[in-house]
Amino acid sequence: MLAFDGPAAAYWLNAATFVVSAALLARIPAARLQLGRVESRGHWQDVGDGLRLVLRTPALLLVLMVWNVVMFGNAAINVAEVALAKVSLDSGDIGFGVLIGAGGLGLTLGSLLAGSLLDRFGTRSLYATGIFLMGVGYGVAAVAPDIWIAVPAVVLAAFGNGAAVVCNALLVQRGAPDELRGRVFTVIMASNYTLLGAGMVAAGPLTDAFGARWVWGGAAAAYVVAALLASVLARRGAAEPAVAA
Repeated sequence: MLAFDGPAAAYWLNAATFVVSAALLARIPAARLQLGRVESRGHWQDVGDGLRLVLRTPALLLVLMVWNVVMFGNAAINVAEVALAKVSLDSGDIGFGVLIGAGGLGLTLGSLLAGSLLDRFGTRSLYATGIFLMGVGYGVAAVAPDIWIAVPAVVLAAFGNGAAVVCNALLVQRGAPDELRGRVFTVIMASNYTLLGAGMVAAGPLTDAFGARWVWGGAAAAYVVAALLASVLARRGAAEPAVAA
């Protein structure tokens, strides 16, 4: 679509999918979205409650620290991807679309298979392994000589991403009590996306200065660091699914 009709049609189609998603969500009765209500002590007090619980609960602290590092890598990948596909790999708009599609395929497969992989390997092993696969896959794509080598590498990386995202949510769901889970998600996701935004701002000039391959290589290194951090923290008991008191 981008190659034959430019970006406008793609943006309109993308906007339409969000409208459809919002309409589907609006049909869910509010009563079905939570079992009970927790009295608010005020917005910032509620945020503080979530932050204190995150800092005191090993599984939640694991997610906060590890996924913040992962978000820096994600920022670099997202910003430099178009330059990698169209400049470094010289594959044009169609190659860019194929590379993005490879990521979507990997995310789908990783998410679908995460349940059975969790039963077999456990949360902590799959979490660290999934993030490590992101580092390996994007590292290979960064040095790939052409799009045909980069595509399977991105599928592998996105497969690890899909599995790790499932572990992320599972660690939060098991680590936070029902009445504070929303506040915990608020704290963790706010931190994650703040760093994602900052990383994207930095990734633009870095891509201009050093090229997309180096930026993807840096992202791969960040994923490896995050995987090692996840492994170390998990060995200290941070990934145990005990529900916080």
